[in-house]
Amino acid sequence: MQEIFSHSSLSCFETCPKQYHFRYIEKIRVDLDGIEAFMGKQVHEILERLYLFVADGKVPSLDRVLSRYRQNWEERFDADRIRIVRSGTEPGFYRGNGARCIENYYRRHYPFDADETLGLEKRIRFQIDAEGKYRINGVIDRLVRAPDGALEIHDFKTGARVPSQARLDADRQLGLYEIGVREHLDEAGEIRLVWHYVLSNQRRTSVRTPEQLADLRAATAATIDRIRDESDWSPRPGPLCDWCDYKEICPVFRKEEEEAAQVSGVEAGEAAPAKDQLRLL
Repeated sequence: MQEIFSHSSLSCFETCPKQYHFRYIEKIRVDLDGIEAFMGKQVHEILERLYLFVADGKVPSLDRVLSRYRQNWEERFDADRIRIVRSGTEPGFYRGNGARCIENYYRRHYPFDADETLGLEKRIRFQIDAEGKYRINGVIDRLVRAPDGALEIHDFKTGARVPSQARLDADRQLGLYEIGVREHLDEAGEIRLVWHYVLSNQRRTSVRTPEQLADLRAATAATIDRIRDESDWSPRPGPLCDWCDYKEICPVFRKEEEEAAQVSGVEAGEAAPAKDQLRLL
């Protein structure tokens, strides 16, 4: 059983307990990546690299940044290991989307001097209760000190969908990061949560009240308790199953394959006598 949880592991359990069991209990490793995740990793790495250059007082040109992205893609893309679920969609479509994400962000924020970067891909580990029963870790894409003195937790999103403000105001991931940042930096001032939806070139922000953070602590602890009390680990089929790394070994889909094979066998068996009868005639 996990001792330290993350937003990703909690979301995995909420999506499908069986998937959680495969990944975090049995620890089954899968040498596959969805194309969306692969593209997201390349974009995140390029943006991190960009800010490292900026920290050294150098701002590379957009052409240079995009050239590095394309080089990384060519070196790392492996058609045998990268899975594309959406039928008829070519790798070039995702590669182009990644380049668009980078270009949108670059043009919007150039020359990258509007705020101060305090951390990139910053790993944090913290507890959400006084006793330390509920421990969380995570990675902040970019931690920022804004011109007005507020801290900002920035997250880069490469997907096409932009959630409603209500959903962002209830977002668990960055809310947990705020709890962790306040603990680590002893920050009592304002913290803003900032999402960059770089494909659609949109920015969203949210600010949490102390009461909202307290509710988040309680809700997160309750989810961890559910995981610790779980014993059945039943699969929960849904629209994300096609993207699941464990679909091939999931009992739901293995059962469907077995039933389909039985139906095919019965149909073949029913057809056989008819052919025999034709031979006899």
